[in-house]
Amino acid sequence: MLKIYNTLSRQKEDFHPINPDKVGMYVCGMTVYDFCHMGHARVLVMFDVITRHLRRHFPNVEYVRNITDIDDKIIARAVENKEDIYTLTNRFIDAMHEDERALGVLPPDVEPRATDAMDQMFYMIESLIEKGIAYQGNNGDVYYSVRDFEGYGKLSGKNLDELEAGARVDVETDKKDPLDFVLWKMAKPTEPSWSSPWGEGRPGWHIECSAMSTHHLGNHFDIHGGGMDLTFPHHENEIAQSEGANGCTFVNTWMHVGFVNINDEKMSKSLNNFFTIRGVLESYDGETLRYFIMSSHYRSPLNFSDDNLNNAKSSLTRLYTATRGLSASDAAMDEISMRFDYEKRFVDALDDDFNTPIALSILFELAKAVNSQRNEDIDQASALAQLLKKLGGYIGILQTDADAFLKQGVALSDEDIDEKIKLRDEARINKDFALSDQIRDELTELGIVLEDSADGTTWRRI
Repeated sequence: MLKIYNTLSRQKEDFHPINPDKVGMYVCGMTVYDFCHMGHARVLVMFDVITRHLRRHFPNVEYVRNITDIDDKIIARAVENKEDIYTLTNRFIDAMHEDERALGVLPPDVEPRATDAMDQMFYMIESLIEKGIAYQGNNGDVYYSVRDFEGYGKLSGKNLDELEAGARVDVETDKKDPLDFVLWKMAKPTEPSWSSPWGEGRPGWHIECSAMSTHHLGNHFDIHGGGMDLTFPHHENEIAQSEGANGCTFVNTWMHVGFVNINDEKMSKSLNNFFTIRGVLESYDGETLRYFIMSSHYRSPLNFSDDNLNNAKSSLTRLYTATRGLSASDAAMDEISMRFDYEKRFVDALDDDFNTPIALSILFELAKAVNSQRNEDIDQASALAQLLKKLGGYIGILQTDADAFLKQGVALSDEDIDEKIKLRDEARINKDFALSDQIRDELTELGIVLEDSADGTTWRRI
């Protein structure tokens, strides 16, 4: 039984989809005014793992992840760059897809853009006004009346008195209540705008996701996810909007991915410890970054550091090294899987709220078994290695050719390394061991490990 931690109930729950034949999941995507950062990477990778595992349980999973392509930050950046918002957002959408592919993340089934969903937003806002839960202020903006929605704060655990005490002093006078939030805002003369029943303007951030998620998945669906920072106010406001407009439960299970810390301190532009995905990919390959993200449980803080990334690289190298030069038939792999419980325990770990650290530890048990059988029973070692690759595929790793992975990223070309190995072999034949050791040491400094065997010398990257 698949168990998922539900932020709404604050406990793990058995997952029972509304319709087992079609599971719906919506994840808040990127606001595309800059390159994706490590926080985005974590959301991309972990909901990719979650989607892959859901699809092993259910025949049809519809994964919707939106793009916010209109908001204050986008407008400000476009003005700064002296370009229109579409040129800006399309460029960063393309960059996001490049980052996604580098991390081995499969694309969502549907990727709606806010600028294409205006009619859906109009419909929901009109419904809220008709029900007396929204109103138009004197400034033309349309606001959601928080106190008119019973149960506001149930996701975040905040109550109205607590929120009112923390409200800003310089409250907008056009609101009836300082807690109310904007659904539609009137555009300034120089800003991009859309014609609406309330005048020229643009949507508030929160209404976008309520409109897009219910349009694609229905008024009541299974899973809604995103970063932990979205719990309040974004997801809290989504619940208020959607349930206020539709009169039914919005989402059954709420999932939130934990923060990324930089050397144990929360990542933040203001702290100058901000890392983009493509910046990290200049030093580490995408699969290593994916492994690093999965090495911590998705709800726990993830500590980003060179040491932790180097450990991830070494760990992934160990797994690839175990599979190197070994392959077996599916029948042999299935037979070995029946004899041992690796696959069952691996799936059980993912069934327990997608516990990737435990799942990875089982891969290392398998790798150890492969290595112990290499010189004892090559057929069993090969079947175990095939199973290792199969389970790695469940979470999107170990699908590259082992030799290609182990040789990537070296400063020397393959031909240059092979030439140095040839020179070393000649030195050993001539009993020039000083030169032989010198060549080995030079290659080691470049991150290349030589492995001597009866069949000759092979190499891999550390």
